[in-house]
Amino acid sequence: MASLITNPVTNTNSDRSKRKKKKNSMVKQNLQRSQKEDHARWKSEAQQQIYSSKLIQALGQVSLGTPSPSAPRGGRAVREAADRVLAVAAKGRTRWSRAILTSRLKLKFRKQKRSQRGSAAAVAAATRTSRSKKPRVSVLKLKAKSVPTVQRKVKVLGRLVPGCRKQPLPVILEEATDYIAALEMQVRAMSALADLLSGSGAASSSSAPPPEWPMPPTSQ
Repeated sequence: MASLITNPVTNTNSDRSKRKKKKNSMVKQNLQRSQKEDHARWKSEAQQQIYSSKLIQALGQVSLGTPSPSAPRGGRAVREAADRVLAVAAKGRTRWSRAILTSRLKLKFRKQKRSQRGSAAAVAAATRTSRSKKPRVSVLKLKAKSVPTVQRKVKVLGRLVPGCRKQPLPVILEEATDYIAALEMQVRAMSALADLLSGSGAASSSSAPPPEWPMPPTSQ
């Protein structure tokens, strides 16, 4: 008789574990499906055309002449505009896109804090006496030697992908896969724009009439 009596506590625990496993599997399947859709979306021609049109609009607002001290210059401004448009195209679904969109604001606040600390640091440097410094062994170098090769590569990959510096390996691999696919689409779009601009420039130069040179005076 005792063997026929079921324990309600163990039954509820087993039901909860089954529901939890089912929920986790559904979440994993939905995540994998969304990742496949995102990767296919970066390879589509429609997405490349949308990105190209937005990139042209963003590059039209970039000033390559004499920008303000706070604004980026030259090629860096073009690169930041291209990355920002790429993050907008990702619609904030990934960590790297959110990190790119928020990096500009963080950089602005950092510059404000540096300007505030600059005056205090100048006063402290003027009053501070010079002290002899002994050569110290870098702690980072010692740690780098003790860290295995795989972990070092994971750290390097986390630094290359925006927003993944302190993330675990599965998150870094997932974000890196999507980020690489987005960068490939960015390269294709910018190469197509460069070819289009170079072709239009060559066509305009060939269609222009030849210059008229003055005829030398004839001797009588």
